[in-house]
Amino acid sequence: MIHQSPSAAHRVSGMAPGSCTVRLHSEQEMIDSATQQQILDLIHREVVPAVGCTEPMAVALCTARATELLGCRPDEIEVLLSANILKNAMGVGIPGTGMIGLPIAIALGALIGKSEYQLEVIKDLTPESLEEGKKYISEKRINIGLKPGRCDKLYVEVTCKAHGSRDKATAIIARSHTNFVYEELNGSVKLDTRGGGCEGGAGESVRLDLATVWEFAMTAPVDKLRFFLNVRDVNIRAAAESLKGNYGHCLGKSMDRPLSRGIFGDSIYSHVISKTASACDARMGGALIPVMSNSGSGNQGICATNPVAVYAMENENTEEELIRALCLSHLTAIYIKQSLGRLSALCGCVVASIGSSCGITYLMGGDYKRVCYSVKNMIANLAGMICDGAKPSCALKISSGVSTALLSAMLSIEGRHVTAAEGIIDEDVDRSIRNLTSIGKEAMCETDDMVLDIMTHKSSCR
Repeated sequence: MIHQSPSAAHRVSGMAPGSCTVRLHSEQEMIDSATQQQILDLIHREVVPAVGCTEPMAVALCTARATELLGCRPDEIEVLLSANILKNAMGVGIPGTGMIGLPIAIALGALIGKSEYQLEVIKDLTPESLEEGKKYISEKRINIGLKPGRCDKLYVEVTCKAHGSRDKATAIIARSHTNFVYEELNGSVKLDTRGGGCEGGAGESVRLDLATVWEFAMTAPVDKLRFFLNVRDVNIRAAAESLKGNYGHCLGKSMDRPLSRGIFGDSIYSHVISKTASACDARMGGALIPVMSNSGSGNQGICATNPVAVYAMENENTEEELIRALCLSHLTAIYIKQSLGRLSALCGCVVASIGSSCGITYLMGGDYKRVCYSVKNMIANLAGMICDGAKPSCALKISSGVSTALLSAMLSIEGRHVTAAEGIIDEDVDRSIRNLTSIGKEAMCETDDMVLDIMTHKSSCR
């Protein structure tokens, strides 16, 4: 087994200011304590637990809040969604229900949901409440539609009505999965911040670049980053739990079968893919297990965590190296999402696997220059992978991203990278990232519309 201590690599080959195409801050520009705390607060906001796919859980959360405002069980629920929320909620399993899609998430949000639970809103699910939810659906109390006109890409509006009292309550979530921007009861506005902030970006309070991400991950006191060990434990546990059932397409399980072993061997490569795909299988298949999300996505949290954790274990890295690698992976994903937005036409596994490639590069002994190389290799390979909704086959896309993460890291350690003469790659790594996010956020909008049109007009949806 080849192992080079990252700490040794940093001492030997750390980049001097200006010697890489992306500036690494000089000693005079080290991150001050106030900025360091802002970044730490940002990470704690963006890396949080979630049960089930975050889009239907956001709808369930909004329903729970509207029900709380109403003060009683609603007789009728009207739900208006942005196209991206609808796309990501149509075909995914709802935890503990054995059902897919929005109706059961909405019903349970109204019947047992608690808004204080945030993205774990339906964790009090019981067999009795599930049967009650099915009955609620059969009574046709729920109406779901697209929000007319222009709205945020992440937008959920739920209106609950009680026929006997004629009470009506509305709650709206926008810009992030747990961000309530509007609450109203019988025409009396309780909350209205719809004009605040801007659409999409994660972590608007502190703006990042890749050099800042690297410096924070390498220099922040390790005790302040130790919670990443819990992030690892939760997401690796999700992979283990998935092996107890038949979730999704069982991609993770398949990687451990004789045919797969004959092709991929009993290797770090196969273990990384298996542990990452397994957690996604369970989450998309409706297992009632939590994962630690990143920037509002559980799959992104899995993809930013499990490849790094498995590689570190098998490569026998130290605990501190693991912690810093996980920080580098997650914060890279958060940084990219700042310009891409919460939801887009670009598959989230592209963002998260770029993060995991950075973390793995560091664990291989790579310095900042090699991390820049890995980012460029990733963008050159995965740019343009579309998001066609949250669903069991997301495990396949995540496996593609993780496979590319390992390949990109390996090439970067060899000093090889895609150059500015090729495609959308720029000499400056941050501009390369913005080229990717501009395509995902702006150029692929028409693609996003066509994807939703195809999804909603298939014969199975008629």
